[in-house]
Parts: sequence; structure tokens; C-alpha cells
Amino acid sequence: MHPLDISLILLSVALVYAQPSPEVQKRISAAVAAAANESNPDYTAFVNPFIGTDNFGDVCPGASVPFGMVKFSTDLTGYAPAGYVTDPTQTIRGLSPLHDSGTGSSLGTYGNFEIMPMTCPGGFNTCATMLSDRETFRKNNTDDASPGYFSQTLDNEIKMEATSTRRAGLERFTFPKGSKPYFVLDLSNDLPDSFVGGTMNIDPQQGRITIGGRWGSSFGPGSFSYQAFSCYDLLNNGNQTLDEYGIWEANAFGLNAKGLGQAHLNLTQSLIGDHYEYGALFSYAGTPEEIIIRVGISFVSTDQACANAESEVGTSSFDDIMAQSKILWNEKLSSIQIDLANTAPNVTELLYSSLYRASLTPNNATGETQGAFSGTSSFYFDSLYCSWDTFRTFYPLMALQHPVDYAQIVDNYIDGWRKLGWMPECRANNLPGWTQGGSSGDVIVGHFAINYHNEATALGIDLDELYSALLADGDLNPMEWDIQGREVNLYTQYGYVPTDAIDPSSTGRQTREGSRTLEYAFEDFSIRQVALLLNNTADEERYLNRSLWYRNVWDKTVVSDGFNGFMQKRFPNGTFNFTDPTDCSPQDADENRECSLQGDNVEGFYESSSWEYSWFAPHDTNGLINLMGGNSTFVKRLDHFFDAGYYLAGNEPSFQTPIGYHYANQPAKSIQRVRQVVFENFDITPAGLPGNDDQAAMASVLVFHLLGLYPVPGTSQFLILSPFTPTYTIHNTYLNTSTTVTTLGFDPKSLNATIPDGAAAYVKNVTLNGVELSTKCHFDFYDVFKVGGEMVIEVTNDIDQGNDCGSAVPESVSMGGFASLR
Repeated sequence: MHPLDISLILLSVALVYAQPSPEVQKRISAAVAAAANESNPDYTAFVNPFIGTDNFGDVCPGASVPFGMVKFSTDLTGYAPAGYVTDPTQTIRGLSPLHDSGTGSSLGTYGNFEIMPMTCPGGFNTCATMLSDRETFRKNNTDDASPGYFSQTLDNEIKMEATSTRRAGLERFTFPKGSKPYFVLDLSNDLPDSFVGGTMNIDPQQGRITIGGRWGSSFGPGSFSYQAFSCYDLLNNGNQTLDEYGIWEANAFGLNAKGLGQAHLNLTQSLIGDHYEYGALFSYAGTPEEIIIRVGISFVSTDQACANAESEVGTSSFDDIMAQSKILWNEKLSSIQIDLANTAPNVTELLYSSLYRASLTPNNATGETQGAFSGTSSFYFDSLYCSWDTFRTFYPLMALQHPVDYAQIVDNYIDGWRKLGWMPECRANNLPGWTQGGSSGDVIVGHFAINYHNEATALGIDLDELYSALLADGDLNPMEWDIQGREVNLYTQYGYVPTDAIDPSSTGRQTREGSRTLEYAFEDFSIRQVALLLNNTADEERYLNRSLWYRNVWDKTVVSDGFNGFMQKRFPNGTFNFTDPTDCSPQDADENRECSLQGDNVEGFYESSSWEYSWFAPHDTNGLINLMGGNSTFVKRLDHFFDAGYYLAGNEPSFQTPIGYHYANQPAKSIQRVRQVVFENFDITPAGLPGNDDQAAMASVLVFHLLGLYPVPGTSQFLILSPFTPTYTIHNTYLNTSTTVTTLGFDPKSLNATIPDGAAAYVKNVTLNGVELSTKCHFDFYDVFKVGGEMVIEVTNDIDQGNDCGSAVPESVSMGGFASLR
């Protein structure tokens, strides 16, 4: 065993769910071991795409390129938002090219154009076409995946494989020897069962099936629908011969019709409410063991779907497309290089698997626009699930490594303002999705401006235009703020989002008043930062004041577990509307309480308790300390928050909370908490995430924990922790900089949920290019990653020596922090 093979959990537990093929983990472990002696390792070999495919992680392990519009994976029955799940009691519906990863839509998202291979011993008319009839169990422990590749074998021994480009891919099917291959291709079914209408055409001479239709949103208003198109080329460059072909129609009440030789479907949704299913059925001449089908996808037209397949795949082989995908993934993953010889194998696998998921979404659909964005000249990304999830760590991680990708996504946000009047908060299926906390895109574009304002023009971003988009979010109340913008009118009238109040000019769900106030205030801070950057003194002062309105929902009279003061809802007359701070926490005795977007969520907070959200003021933690009664009380209260079980590792408002001790000048306790958070909540199994990956929010926060850093979003400040690897280098190819972070005195014994006595984990001092920093709790992006060089974090086993920040704790805006920018 590798001397640093410190498991993040015991892997010899009884397995409740089907696991991927055991060969997946063997292959990864062998690659990590071999890489210790390699100068140019294959970083894709360290990635486990199945992490997060159980325990409601909702990760898609399908074949994709970085930010690919397509992600080829199987769709299974039951709760499977990403299509795939490990649960062996669920059956396979088919293989499809469109999926999202790490989203929590209960009905699933996409899953259009499912194809299902079969043998049909009785011939064409005996094939199982309807979804419930064709569903098939997998052959357990055969699922396989790596970056750019996915495979699953059915219990009838038919193997399905896929590889992809940005908008196209190849599907490869291997049949038992002597079998005649049949395929069902579905027009109507998708994961959320949202078909509105569509067409299908079979061209037997060309060997091509084209599909186009409309489907409904998976996380937005049911009245919205989107269009999608596909192009299936069946002949593999003339190496396969089509035999029978036709269409089918079925329902649950006995309809099971097949039309041999018929080639067209043109259908709408049943207005009377009956559920009909439609599609194509075709077979191949002879008994070929291998069938390859080329697939193109578009959100514009079937012609463009076919053109995408022709331009991106053409006549390339399956292995060629796989190899091209691997090159793209290695370019992304190699931006962070660690000491492979002296890093625990599980840490290596966790890190690169997380970096992989952090470049999996959002989906780059540039050139594939529809609706208000049709024909835009800007970059366009689908699946912005949701800005509330991703502003905290996902985009700050992108800022470290990939500013070009970041700029393209920022352009996409600004273009939302150009086309709709406000930046998107959540985009699902090319449609506006539900707002969760407000206009969190403000933090995303603001973070870019603060960290890349000198490069913005070269990266295609106009800062004045970016600022106009921010002001629209901050000052203009949309008529409907459930899908974009904020409830600005009442917020600015009262200094908080009031409960039980009327705005006669706008509509939205009157819930989450406490958490929306807190999120609005932080979004205001991000606008203030850009105003400061652009020397807009009036706006800077106005938004600085608004950023402190989080204090307006602090009720000092509320007591819980002996601690005074909690965030609460508030009426227009200024009185507070009490809710128990433990409601909606993991300790809530009412398992049926609604705590999300439901209309009967009366608690005032989104997916959180007041205990959890009362820590949320990332820009002004020292202001919270003062509200709570000073450092000593703050630390005791923070200890209690964790020890009493109120903390939720899988909930974004708590991401920065474990590092809150820094602000009370006890950074050693932050390091202890982060070790605990990682080892108790993350591992390398399919159940290795603490819930929904939330479009790689979990992946990105884990990356920062493993690197011993934490970003303060909307700023250029990083908090310093204790890395899980002795050395790593971050490459920023756009800036042409490389920054190496070395942990002097790195002690593998410290890698435990509870740091053992005598293990070196606590920061003794920090030097940058040989110069010791005056504080060992934080540094600025401009001093380190913007210029490159070497940072050395010296660690000690002396807790007292490591439990002091030095000259200054991290900045807080009410204490004069963030008063100047670089």
C-alpha cells in the first residue's frame, strides 16, 4: 500500500447499490500509482466520473468534452435528474445525448432522443417500443466511464458506448454473436415527460433519421417550452446496411402500433390529456456484432444538427473522437499539477474528479440559440443551474485557471441583460429558471471585473456594459421576479425584504424574505465593488450602505440554545415575525416542513435554517461578530453550530462558515473544521458527495479545501488554510503565469477528520517569493496568482502558534475593508 493511502472513508462497507465496474477503481488506482514516476501524466486517468452518482449527487457520468452541449449517458427510471443512477433496482430507458450534471430537478432534465438497442427474435412487429415495455436492467458492475467516454451493458449482453464532441458524438453498440440488431429511437419521451409536439423523418436511402420538437422546462414555469433537434446517421460511412424501418405509436391502454415502411411523424401534445409515445424502429441487415451511429444535436434546426455531426465528427472513428476528447480534458485538468508521488491516492482522485466536474457544466451552446437569444453574436451557455449555487466557489475556481472560459460566460450573463433586461439567475433547458436568492449573477460578473479588469477588453468584456447590467439588477424591479431580477421596490423602501407586504407593480412568490435580504445585501456588495473599480463615488456609497442591510433582519431578542440574536423575517412596520431558528435545520423534528421554493415555506429562509443563514455576510463577517457579542461568543456559537448538527456541508450558504474562525483570529480552528468537513462528507465512491453536486458547487468547494484556500467571492481575497498535498502548481495559460504552493513540513498524519495530537497542520508562517507575509490568514490574488512565483505555507503541530493571524484578520467591509482595489 502507498504510504500516504489514507482513505477518506472505509471502502469495505456493505454495498447497497450497484457499483460501476470494479475495473474503474482498479484502473484509476493503477494510474495514480504509476504517475509518481511519470513526467507527463495523463490527468484524465485520475478522474472517477461516478463520484456523485448516488446519494442524490445527481452527477452525469456521460461522455462529454469540457462544457460540452451534449453529454451521452443512459437514462434510468426512478429519481434520476442526470439520467444515470447506480441503483440496481432501476431499469434503463435508453441512451440519450442531452443531460445536465449536478442539478436537483426532481423529474430530471433533458433525456431527449433516447435510443434503445434490442434483438426482437420474433421480428419487427414483436419489438418492445413503449417505454415501460422496453426498459431493461443493466448487467451489474459493468458500468464504465472516463472523461469523454461512457459505457453500460444491458442484462441481455448488449453493450452501449458513447463518445462526444461539443454538439455531436458517436454511439457504439455491441450485440451478442448471431443477433440481428434492432433499435427503438424515441421522439416524445424525455426525463420530465414534458413533450409538447414534434416531427420525425426517416430517410432510408441516406440512412438518416431527423427529429425536432418542443419540450418543457425542468426548473421553471410550466408554460415555457424549448426546441431541440437531432440527426441520427445510421450507416457508419457506408459500412452498415439498413434493413427494416418504420414508426411506432403506443400508450398505456393497449395501443401498440407499428408502421413498417412509414417514414414520417408530425404530432402535437394530446389536448385531452392522454399520454402517447412515438418514435422510429429500424434494424440492420445480417447479424453484425458492432453498430456505430453518428449523432448531431442542435437547438436551432435538424439541418444544423446534421451539420454539427458532419463538421465535428465527420468520418472520424470512435477511438479518434475519444482521443480528441482526452486531449481537451488534459488541457483543463493539467492547469493544476500536484506532487503525485507524495499525495494520498484518494486525495489525487478526489481533486482531479472534482476539477473534471468543475469543467463539465454549464453547457456551451454558442451558435445554438433560440427565443430572445436567436442569432446573438455573444457566447451562449445553457444550464446555468443556478447562480445562487455557483457564485461562491465555482466561478472563483474558474478565475484561478481559465479566465477565457470565465469571460465567455460573463459575456453570456451580460447578453441576458441585453436581451431580457436583467441578467439570468438560473437558466434551465434554454429557458429562465426559478430565482433562489436574488440576482446572484451580480457576484459572478462582479468577481470577474475585480480580478480581470485589466484584461477585460482583451477578453471581450466591456466593463461599462457590465456595470449597466449590474445596475439593472440592483435598481430595476421586474414585473415578475420569480425568474429574473429582484424584489427591489420593497427592498429599497424598507431596507429589507418585508413579509406580508404589497408591491402593486410586480409579482413573485412571497417567501424566503430573510434569506433574500441577506443575498440581496451581498449582491449589493458586489455592485459596490465594481462602482469602486469604476470610480463611481455616488453608487459606491449607495451600494456600500445597502450591503449592510443584512443587519436589518437581525433580531437580537431571539434566543436559541442559549445564544442571542438570529436572522428573522420582518413586517413592514418593523416588527419581527418569529420562526424557530432550528426550523429547516438537520435537527428539525418536523420532517414534512417545506423549506425550499414551495408557497407554504413560511420560515423565511431558502433551503436553510436561521441558524445556518445567520452566518451569511461573506463581505462583513466581523460585522456579524459584533452583532453576536464579540470574538469569544462568536467562536463558542460557531463551535455549537457544528457540534449541535446544524451545519450542512451540502448547502451553499454554509460554504464559508467553517473558515469563520479566521475572522475571530483563531485560524487553527478553521483548519480543524475543514479537515472534519472533508473527511466526514466527501469520498471516492458513487455516494461520495453530501448531496446534489449543484453544478459542481460541491466539486469546487472541495478543490479549494484540498488546496488549502478559500475565495471570498466578489473580491480578490483568498483565505489561507492547510493544503492536503505537499506541493501544487496552478497554471494560468492566459496570464502566462505559474504559481507553486509548497507546504513546508507537510504531515500526512494530519489528514484525518480529527487532526491527531502532534500532527503538523497549523499555519506557522507564509512567505511569497521569499518574503514573509505579515498575516498568515489571507492574501490577494494580485500578489500571488496574477504574477506567479512561489508561496510557502509552513505548518506546525503547535496549535497555539498556528492559532493567530498575525497582523490582520481577513477584511470586512464595516471595518474599513475592501476600501481599495488593485
